[in-house]
Amino acid sequence: MSPASVPEPEGTLVENSARVAQATPRTVLDASDISRALTRIAHEILERNRGADPVVLLGIPTRGVGLATRISDRIAAVEGRSVPTGSLDVTMYRDDIGLKPARALEHTDIPPGGIDGKVVVLVDDVLFSGRTIRAALDAIGDIGRPKAVQLAVLVDRGHRELPIRADYVGKNLPTSLVERVTVHLTEYDADDAVLIADKPARAEREVQAR
Repeated sequence: MSPASVPEPEGTLVENSARVAQATPRTVLDASDISRALTRIAHEILERNRGADPVVLLGIPTRGVGLATRISDRIAAVEGRSVPTGSLDVTMYRDDIGLKPARALEHTDIPPGGIDGKVVVLVDDVLFSGRTIRAALDAIGDIGRPKAVQLAVLVDRGHRELPIRADYVGKNLPTSLVERVTVHLTEYDADDAVLIADKPARAEREVQAR
């Protein structure tokens, strides 16, 4: 029997099947879940700040911008008017800018009234280590002096590396470091969903190949 035709041991086949199953994303939030979470966040922002007057929403690209727009629409439905909404690129403020491949610069769009004296609500899709939010705080410091800065995220997956906490959370999602959380929004993707899956075992394959 040639080496190419030698069957894999039964245990190996079971192990490989398990890895494939683990790598298959599973949905933890669907479109309805996301919609309800954003509606709740919008109401919590209004309640905490006693209305929409002081609020400015700044989404962190990419999907934070789409989320900020949706929250703004929900606030407008309650208050009868929109709140200033923009985007904040944090690329040049990241502390890993020289450690990873170059990132494309995103768009920063500050509403005409600025942020001085306002309550700036940063909006992002997933809160993980906290380093993106630290970069956002540095970016805000170069733009103006808000009255306060708050943070709204669709998913908080834990594993913080800095003392940063979200004020508004769509879903707390305990995860392991070997898992990947992916947010889909129809503004950028084919659907609305939050998915979780094991990261590809690339490092393990590289070790086996040595």
